[in-house]
Amino acid sequence: MPAPHAHSWGSLIYVIIPLFSGCVWLAMLLGMLLWWTVEEGSPYLAPMRRNQTIAYISDVGAHSLQPLFIAMGTVSVVSFDIVFIAERWLRHRGKLAPNTSSLQKGLSICAIIAAMVGAIGLILLTCLNDLHHNKAHDACLVIFIAGYIISAIFICWEYQRLGIHHRQHRILRISFWIKLTFIFIELGLAIAFGVLGDKDHYNAAAVCEWVIALIYAFYVWSFAIDFIPAVRTRHYASKETELEMATAMEQDSRQRGWNGSAMEQGAYNGRVGQGAPEPARNF
Repeated sequence: MPAPHAHSWGSLIYVIIPLFSGCVWLAMLLGMLLWWTVEEGSPYLAPMRRNQTIAYISDVGAHSLQPLFIAMGTVSVVSFDIVFIAERWLRHRGKLAPNTSSLQKGLSICAIIAAMVGAIGLILLTCLNDLHHNKAHDACLVIFIAGYIISAIFICWEYQRLGIHHRQHRILRISFWIKLTFIFIELGLAIAFGVLGDKDHYNAAAVCEWVIALIYAFYVWSFAIDFIPAVRTRHYASKETELEMATAMEQDSRQRGWNGSAMEQGAYNGRVGQGAPEPARNF
């Protein structure tokens, strides 16, 4: 019989990492914004346009605060990438709901790679300021935003698949919807940012950029929720049983020719309706 839940306080480090990463990012944004508005009195900063009165983040980071921009931006994205790697490791070890297929593992790895590409884009854009390297800076900004949005897509896809076979873990549902919301909001704001800048509405575009950056901090913090189950440990045999049951469901889906999550979900729900005990649903 499985042992009751116990707390593994050493696993709190996994919860702390995304909280730390998001706090560093937010502190950087607030430091830059307060320096420009309070310390300097919202001055014109090259390369701001003539009709622009609200500075882009990169405009502020292109001057005396560039060392802070580089250092805190790098610390934030590197620690955030560690979050993706830790999530993969904990699923492999069974401290989080384990992957039941090579597809899920592949999605997790793709999310890690996309996050690393996004991190490289951020580090390069902080080093290549838009005052002296305008085109390269803009290209790196696109890489940064695209990298983390694509990473979020892969994570959502992985969690959606996990939720089918680990329906007792309601936290997967919560995390899935948080990250899906992030994708839609950030993608919409990124498109608005690009269109407004192209139409010379620089102030509105600058506001969009600051909002995108602020929402990113909340996205980073959302990963702390994912690691909460790792703080609670169970007897090793119960983890094995859980993985075996989820894997059996995955194999059963393939043998029956079920193709796609909607078909799998409907079939499982049908099985529940025939008298099987109904598990907690995630999707």
